Amino acid sequence: MSIDPKAWQTLTRGVVEIISEDELKAKLAKGKPLNIKLGVDPTAPDIHLGFTVVMRKLRQFQDLGHRVILIVGDYTATVGDPSGRNKTRPILSHEEVLRNAETYKQQFFKIVDPARTTVVYNGDWFSKMTFTEVTKLLAQITVAQMLEREDFKNRYEAGQPISLHEFLYPLMQGYDSVMIEADVELGGTDQKFNVLRGRELQRAIGKEAQVGLFLPILLGTDGREKMSKSLGNTIGIDEPPQAMYHKLYSLPDALVESYFQLLTDIPMEEVRSKLAEVAAGKSNPNGLKDELARNIVTQYHGADAAEKAAEEERRIHSGEALPQDIPVLQVKAGEHWVPALLTQAGIVKSNGEGRRMIENGGVSFDGEKLADAKVNVQVTGEHILRAGKRGFVKVLAKS
Repeated sequence: MSIDPKAWQTLTRGVVEIISEDELKAKLAKGKPLNIKLGVDPTAPDIHLGFTVVMRKLRQFQDLGHRVILIVGDYTATVGDPSGRNKTRPILSHEEVLRNAETYKQQFFKIVDPARTTVVYNGDWFSKMTFTEVTKLLAQITVAQMLEREDFKNRYEAGQPISLHEFLYPLMQGYDSVMIEADVELGGTDQKFNVLRGRELQRAIGKEAQVGLFLPILLGTDGREKMSKSLGNTIGIDEPPQAMYHKLYSLPDALVESYFQLLTDIPMEEVRSKLAEVAAGKSNPNGLKDELARNIVTQYHGADAAEKAAEEERRIHSGEALPQDIPVLQVKAGEHWVPALLTQAGIVKSNGEGRRMIENGGVSFDGEKLADAKVNVQVTGEHILRAGKRGFVKVLAKS
């Protein structure tokens, strides 16, 4: 059976690597529903757009008639995935993992169709394994193979501790594939080592090996690091529409193409044509960012919410409204030097930067533009300090 070119284009959109492409084509050509695996360790309850890259791919497989099997790692999460880490990951209790899992599933099903998803917990099999069975599992890989893994290798060479339980994680993830008879496992590029263990374990028992399909790591709003809650560069799928819209509208230009590719279904030929117009100076880049922001906000909050968020952003930029997430800075009542207030609020990194913003006409206090960086302002109650188009802070006098 031949593979529909349009379906293949959908499944491979944004994909970095397939191991192997020929094997995936052969599985698809059989014309039977495949078991598409995603394993998640709910170490935190909230889902951000970085997680949705893989989830969207799951939905695409579902829409083509395949089965999604979501493995909630209630046992692997208590070990902690060492991927990309330079130190041992803190171990969560089983109760913490289960609590996080419930919130995680609610958000997961905003993207993936629950009617075509099977949810299993890997504690169903790991909790029943004997020590002899664990020993047999460990025998499937050597210490030398583990140290080929970059994060383990770097930690070992740096003299940083590696706990033996961390070696269990890749094997546990691989064993999950055996237990659910996975045909395809999805993951970020940082999951390659773990996914390959699943292929090896399946072959070891005479089963057909799963295909590994790897997606890129989404960069966060800072444009430098992967999207991560600990780095403060995330866009949560449960964030209010206006907050989500603003973060997307304010993305660095370099991220726009990848966000369109990984987070929307808009044809990339259309996106690249518009990007070329922006590069040639024929159109404003903000127009493309508005389209991106509206599209993603619509996915999670609806078209009406996206329209209202876009209008609210326009009003904020024009000075007609204040953002919903305006921070608050409490200070003693009395006179204050504005550059110091800007620094305390985190709007600028130094008093010198604050002075330059005032001298360039970019700072106002209670709607009045400040012209002299040396003049103090009087804080008596509640005031609005604004720097640039979006640098707002509510300044409150302590009682």
